[in-house]
Amino acid sequence: MSLLSIATETTETDALTDFVVNAQLMLDPATPEAVRREAEPRLLAVLPVLQALGVFDLFAIRDPALAAMVRDELPEGRV
Repeated sequence: MSLLSIATETTETDALTDFVVNAQLMLDPATPEAVRREAEPRLLAVLPVLQALGVFDLFAIRDPALAAMVRDELPEGRV
């Protein structure tokens, strides 16, 4: 499966997969800027589901820039 072929509709069961795939795209220095711009809204779209599932209570995002972006988007600012 290509990292670029991600479904635009997300269910609870694939929200974590979508988050990880899009985060990897955004963090990979070889990812073209246009692809990064497409990945960011998809990554942000799954945050409410991941927060509701308690993912951010169990796991920490180690990349400082990605953690800050996610923290800024979450209502409680917890990552």
